[in-house]
Amino acid sequence: MIGIVVSRADQASAHIGRQLLDRDGWTSHTDESRSEADGGGEFHQRDGFELRVFEPIHVELDSPEAAFSEPDALDYLVFVSKHAGETGRLLTAHFTGNFGPADYGGQPGAFARAAPGAQKAVIAALDRHAPEGYDIGIECTHHGPTAPSIPSLFVELGSSKTEWEDSEGARAVADSVLDLDGVSADHQPVDDEGPRHIVGFGGGHYTPRCTRLVVDSEWAIGHIGSAWQLDAMGDPAANRDVIAAAFEASAAELAVVDGEQPDLEAVIRDLGYHVVSETWLQTVGSRPLTVVSALETELSTVEDGLRFGRVEIGTGERDDWHTVDLPEELIGAANGIDTDAVWEAVANHTVAFETVEGGTLPAGQAAVATVDDFDGLVDRLIELLESKYESVERGDREIRARQTSFDPGKAATLGVPEGPKFGKLAAGEPVTFNGKTVEPHVVESKQVDRFPLSRSESN
Repeated sequence: MIGIVVSRADQASAHIGRQLLDRDGWTSHTDESRSEADGGGEFHQRDGFELRVFEPIHVELDSPEAAFSEPDALDYLVFVSKHAGETGRLLTAHFTGNFGPADYGGQPGAFARAAPGAQKAVIAALDRHAPEGYDIGIECTHHGPTAPSIPSLFVELGSSKTEWEDSEGARAVADSVLDLDGVSADHQPVDDEGPRHIVGFGGGHYTPRCTRLVVDSEWAIGHIGSAWQLDAMGDPAANRDVIAAAFEASAAELAVVDGEQPDLEAVIRDLGYHVVSETWLQTVGSRPLTVVSALETELSTVEDGLRFGRVEIGTGERDDWHTVDLPEELIGAANGIDTDAVWEAVANHTVAFETVEGGTLPAGQAAVATVDDFDGLVDRLIELLESKYESVERGDREIRARQTSFDPGKAATLGVPEGPKFGKLAAGEPVTFNGKTVEPHVVESKQVDRFPLSRSESN
């Protein structure tokens, strides 16, 4: 069950609460065990949700989950709230905590347990429901509360009184929250692995990089320490416990760091966590991390150009694939014919493959699930060559491609002047000069290009 927290002291929160209750399916109940200010009195339930209204502003609510009918049955809390700032029409989500002092609720150097899976889902929902003119974004971690015993997140309507009173904006937030029905707090796309969460460090209060990762990658973001919060925290080495707490409250083992921050990265590594790039996250996607780790160990790393194909293997066990040498000369020739088709051919027949030229050209070694996959790759590359050559033959150790083409040397020997007449002969047209006609076949040569094959198979 998801607990929705509404604050009477927050104009936008109260408005969103009314929009929520305007939806069908709610039943009303009365809790006489606590005051209305503390979430008692009238409350509302529907399948998957319970809504409680509190008097204080959200940041002053230390443990609102205790007010709900069955606190132990709650998966996470959603605080519907206003967003204030010079940011125009904006719908946001974020987690709560303080990397430095607790100027706006909570405890210093403490964090509420994040709900990265719910945030990822609600950002997608906000994008679906947002009225025209509203932007969508993720904010860095800030303010309280830090004491809830279960995961939580804020979903906000901003950024001024005009938007707080906007029924369309409040309705968009309400519908987005209800779209969380059935969504877990954590994002776990691979059943046998832990949550696929990362912690963000650096950048501004509004985090386009983290928003992009949430929207465009298979990963979810936990706590985000923006530049101003890291400044408030101070020396990373002296605040190892704060950094460790951010990872723990995010259920994460990986981080992305904006800019050059060697001192921070050193502490992250010393704590046993890992810094990865946006490229790594986007490239790895939802693939099992055991498989990714094994392939990066056997071949090269993603940072050095490893890319993943579409052939899936179940585990990272070494017997699940063969390592082969890519036919680089054959790939180079086919790449000159159709670059996209070459990439598709390699991706469709491999588990992973190395690249050069900034990750754009397959080269080096590849992992294939079966020898047949390697043969299928070669066959597809041969098909591409057949659009250029008259014939292509595959042998055990090489590909032989034959073509007949214009030979400028022969044309020059016959006295054909360079320039347009060379062009006509190359195009298969006869030319006449000095009263003499030269037919194209007279200045043609047969050419055989050879492309070596070597599987160099290993298990």
